Amino acid sequence: MSDHILDSNILIRYLRKTAGYKDLLHEIERKGWTYISVMTRLEIVRGMREREREETFDLLDTLETLPMTSEIADLAGELIRSWRERGINLSDADAIIAASAIHHGLALVTTNAKHFPMPEL
Repeated sequence: MSDHILDSNILIRYLRKTAGYKDLLHEIERKGWTYISVMTRLEIVRGMREREREETFDLLDTLETLPMTSEIADLAGELIRSWRERGINLSDADAIIAASAIHHGLALVTTNAKHFPMPEL
């Protein structure tokens, strides 16, 4: 069993009923605990369509939202700084999601692997 943290793009595809994502989410949930970062929750709520409101909050409420802590903020800042030194610019949002995954020892599920170059993910 392993626990996972979901990136926003996975939830968006699930909510927009992209083929295969309902099964993917159920498979992940069978394997262990499923989390999202507070940043993922913000991104989903910010981008939801009004007609998706009920379904969106129903989904979000089934997932454990990991809070932003000073440790996660510090780690996100360190990730941004260290990857910038290598010529790769991370967004604050992606750094927070990555830091949440690393801090809690979670496997990140995303379709945007290029946004998360960290080998520990």
